[in-house]
Amino acid sequence: MTLAPYRPAAPPVGDRLAEAHYAAGHLPAAVGAWASRPDTLSVGSPAKVGILDLGFAVRGGRTELVERYQKTPLQIMRPLSIDPARPDAAYVYLMSTGGGIAQADRYRIDVRCGPGTTVHLTTQAATKVFRMEHDYASQLVRLSAEPGAYLEYLPDPLIPFRDSRFYQGTEVTVAPGATVVLGETLTAGRLARDERHDYRVLATDLRIARPDGSLLALDTLRLVPEGRRETVTGPAVFAGHDHMASLFVVTDERPAAEVADTLHRALHGMDLLYGVSVLPEECGAWLRLLEDSPVRVAAATAAAWRAVRLLLTGRPAPDLRKT
Repeated sequence: MTLAPYRPAAPPVGDRLAEAHYAAGHLPAAVGAWASRPDTLSVGSPAKVGILDLGFAVRGGRTELVERYQKTPLQIMRPLSIDPARPDAAYVYLMSTGGGIAQADRYRIDVRCGPGTTVHLTTQAATKVFRMEHDYASQLVRLSAEPGAYLEYLPDPLIPFRDSRFYQGTEVTVAPGATVVLGETLTAGRLARDERHDYRVLATDLRIARPDGSLLALDTLRLVPEGRRETVTGPAVFAGHDHMASLFVVTDERPAAEVADTLHRALHGMDLLYGVSVLPEECGAWLRLLEDSPVRVAAATAAAWRAVRLLLTGRPAPDLRKT
């Protein structure tokens, strides 16, 4: 297969530090209501804006990181080649030097995967959203996969602490012929401190589309406890459990029904509360599961990921070690 030259459309360096680049364009009202000026470091202060901008391309038969811009507290180490079945693949660990997300933090992550690339993105550990007295925090994630690319984005769980206010907006652009496997795990809070749904607001938006803007999938979550926990623990969300995980698989490598059946078989017999369905336009499949044990959630999502990896690539997934 002849790959087209990779011509990334990265913004000029100066634009990355402009507020318009890292601020949420359409902030949910439930989050925006908490906007205020902190009495500590305000938005835009040193260490309050984290930027990652990464571009990958095939070079010499391998996926290489050809563009990198990072601004503390977000950073990466060099991509790793840790998959004996896919030595051409790049594994990248996203890291935060701050240990977690604090009030008035604004993060943005952009990842562009060129034609034929194979990229696995994960985090070094769970994302902790710290307690807040002023304002809110946000994280924008922009992922794109060009024809022939295979991208996995599987971050560790998101943990909202008591009184936190957080918005995450994820936009994924998937070209025909590309595959994106995207996971998300949310917890009810810092469970070891008996903080279950003690955050002020947790809002997420996931939008998956084609390069021409055609919408493939939209997943919106608005959790605002405010003393009425039934609003965040009903059957449509946590259903009384402590963890909620999702896995989206967008691909045309296999029929959507086959992808859905693979996800279902991977979790069958695990005694979990879960559901699997095909995505609109037969562009893939997704699952959502609910569970109280973080160990069982991690095992279930890993089993689903491994099953999908084997189906779509014919090769087993490697062991990912994190410390």
